[in-house]
Amino acid sequence: MSTLLGRLGAVCAAHPIRTIAVWVVLFAATLGAAASIGGQMHDNYHVEGLESIAGSDLLAERFPDLAGTDARVVVHSDSPLDPSLLTGLQDRLRQLDGVGTVSPARMSADGDTALVSVQYRIPVTDFSGSDGVDALRSATAPLEREGIQVELGGQVAENISKPSGVAEGIGIVVALAILLVAFGSAVAAGLPIAVAVIGVGIGSGIVTVLASFTEISSMAPTIATMVGIGVGIDYALLLVTRFADGLRSGMDSKDAAAHANSTAGVSVVFAGTTVLLCLLGLKLAGLPVYASMGYATLAVVGSVMLTSITLVPALCALAGTRVLRKKTSAATGPSRTERWARMVCRRPVAWTLAALMVLAVLAAPVLEMRMWPQNAGTQPTSNTTRLAYDLIGAEYGPGANGPFMLAVDLSRVSPDVVTAQLAREEGIAVVSPPMTNAAGDTAVIMFEPTTGPSDEATVAVLQHLRANILPDGVIATGVTPIFSDITDKVADRIWLVIAFVVALSVVLLTAVFRSVVVALKAAAMNLLSVAAAYGVMVVVFQWGWGAALLGLPHAVPVSSWVPILMFTILFGLSMDYEVFLLSRVREAWLRTGDAHGSVVDGVASTGRVITSAAAIMIAVFLGFAMDADVTIKMMGVGLATAVLVDATIVRMVLVPSTMTLLGQWNWWNPLTTSATPQATLQHPARRSRTSQALPIEPAPASASEHRERPAARR
Repeated sequence: MSTLLGRLGAVCAAHPIRTIAVWVVLFAATLGAAASIGGQMHDNYHVEGLESIAGSDLLAERFPDLAGTDARVVVHSDSPLDPSLLTGLQDRLRQLDGVGTVSPARMSADGDTALVSVQYRIPVTDFSGSDGVDALRSATAPLEREGIQVELGGQVAENISKPSGVAEGIGIVVALAILLVAFGSAVAAGLPIAVAVIGVGIGSGIVTVLASFTEISSMAPTIATMVGIGVGIDYALLLVTRFADGLRSGMDSKDAAAHANSTAGVSVVFAGTTVLLCLLGLKLAGLPVYASMGYATLAVVGSVMLTSITLVPALCALAGTRVLRKKTSAATGPSRTERWARMVCRRPVAWTLAALMVLAVLAAPVLEMRMWPQNAGTQPTSNTTRLAYDLIGAEYGPGANGPFMLAVDLSRVSPDVVTAQLAREEGIAVVSPPMTNAAGDTAVIMFEPTTGPSDEATVAVLQHLRANILPDGVIATGVTPIFSDITDKVADRIWLVIAFVVALSVVLLTAVFRSVVVALKAAAMNLLSVAAAYGVMVVVFQWGWGAALLGLPHAVPVSSWVPILMFTILFGLSMDYEVFLLSRVREAWLRTGDAHGSVVDGVASTGRVITSAAAIMIAVFLGFAMDADVTIKMMGVGLATAVLVDATIVRMVLVPSTMTLLGQWNWWNPLTTSATPQATLQHPARRSRTSQALPIEPAPASASEHRERPAARR
């Protein structure tokens, strides 16, 4: 692979204008296709095998007027409402396309608020963009012209995602500033940004086109963009750094670009491929919304990976020595990173224990993690769904925001018996009279709990009803039961996803480094990083220690979508740092056979790049933590925390300290008889074959050896 990527880099560097032109044309064509044939994003929560979904399917078959999506229209005034205005509103709502039933207006105790529930015959995925909300607004327009407040809730209003672009802008600006400091060159700083923008743009266009052929979650484009910008800048940064090293060693621009592709390019391909393969683990979660997030992220990461190994060599060849700092000073001693590495390696036991203690403290809160999908109550107060949610909770009680539906098979159960039982139960505030379908074989009973949709007490009521109250022939469904069942399914399936991703990572790392020890140790450290990130999310969101800073009104459970999604993404993202660092350590190990010195050399030669790359990715992710959507906030905070932990505690402490403790056993391979490179050092031919096990060309010299050489003339 190293040779192939080197040749690819050489070709792109030899024909930079043509290479750039190809990607510009692809960029324009993809965006054009997205604008002309792109589809809309929708969330699909239909999961086969769930009890609540079985109830939904029963209603779809026997009670189609109640089987589709829903909307809630909240009308509020400073004075009692005129009933005639509400009658006209209901008439207009009944005339909207896809509407099955419109409930009578439910008045508040003081008469200044009315709640009208709209039940559709069609799923929310049948709406294109904001068509559903626009139709509702056309029906409410006469009231709004009278100065009456009208807010919209329910699935129709909540299923619209409108990325603002602010998060992306924040991340890119901060990343540019970090790159300027790292490289000291505007050209070198702008190059990774340009590559990431083109790669993410093409990937995002592909996602939009995919949405016209399959269902893509409304959150998928934002998550894919967040990951794509981070890895795109990182991949380009690794390549540009190696290119600059090549120039400093005396290579011309074409050779330096080819060398960068044959070395750092392998890390990029391996890390990118690992991300793509790990994302396949989302399919094992068994939820369509996860699969669509995986498809979207896969498209964007794949695009930035391809742009990195082709567009970066072309741009580097054009930039030439302009990627280097204008003024450089000769090194007079060990770098700060090398001094740090030597300090850690001198006392590996103490540093290992200290790092593990810090990670344990960060991860401990994960034991109290509670998951629940987001709801309108966590949205910004400027959002109509949040305003509707607050009005409903204030006027009708928190349970009115999460009504339950009971699908009753009349051939087996009398609805009056069920209604009487519900009325006697604690935790239930309101029970509506049964509604019977035209065929007379199915009834629907609506009721509201006394607590909000995401409250643990509400889930307890559902579990109690299913276990002790509801007879055979009665199925609890509706948004709250569906979300509860989905959360339980996620909790069950997350272990399958974790097992798949960890096993895949171990196999890939073993194949690359020919070491079972390195692979198992890397997997264990990645697990610690993810656990620490989970723990921080529990503290910030579930305990509410940082909720106000992030614009949240109160503490919220961890979104059900976040843990699995974060896990698959993080295990892939950590691979670029892992491969970049361990490749340098192994190069020094094969060259010198010094287990201690190779660790110091590897950390010293990669520490600055890894720190810069991590800082960029953290900045990008924290930018998305400012997004209005709480799930995106959690992803931003969680990913930023994990990268920070990974680049500091893990890469700069745990990796060097544990590798020092293990010594030559780091490279133990059960298929060989020795863990040392001494035999290969004595036999050049055998050493060549061993070196080829790692598809990364050895560096010409260690960091310390490079300082002792006179600067090459350019």
